[in-house]
Amino acid sequence: MKKVFIFITIFFITVSTIRAEEIKRIVVGNKDAKITIIAFESLTCSHCANFHIDVYPQLKNEYIDSGLAKIEFRHFPLDIAAFNASKISQCKNDGNSNILDSLYLNQQKWVKGSTAEEANNHLKIFLADEGIAVDFNKCINNKKLEDFVLNDRIEGVKKFKVNSTPTIIINNEKFDKSLNYKNLKKALEKLI
Repeated sequence: MKKVFIFITIFFITVSTIRAEEIKRIVVGNKDAKITIIAFESLTCSHCANFHIDVYPQLKNEYIDSGLAKIEFRHFPLDIAAFNASKISQCKNDGNSNILDSLYLNQQKWVKGSTAEEANNHLKIFLADEGIAVDFNKCINNKKLEDFVLNDRIEGVKKFKVNSTPTIIINNEKFDKSLNYKNLKKALEKLI
């Protein structure tokens, strides 16, 4: 009986460790930074793309690259195209933001189509044109990636009352000002 208990305990510890390590969160910056920024975004959201084009580079230059802050990108897909793109952005499971950045910076090239199939085809073409090598079908049909993305969305709603994208959380507090660099900078300066 004791051996069975030990086996079950080891099994559950192993399973929970594997699950925790299986999918890496996309994080940019010093993991020990004083300021943690969480960005809940949908890859088909034009405001989220604008954040990546207009605000994020300044934020990265002044706060993230200097080690003062880190940013964690969380998924909050608003439609099936965003849901599939989120799974693609996590598919290499390297914690790197390169695919995510490319999807936002080139959103107009792949966010097209009136059906899920059309949207998927445009996304496949975009990935091929950009030289992003992922097994598209394997990525979008991966149940663990699907759960990971959906759990981000669930946590966003439950813990932070996210109801639109992008939503920014700074050190576990929802940023409620207009999302521009000036307002974000003011909030961050208070925490330094």
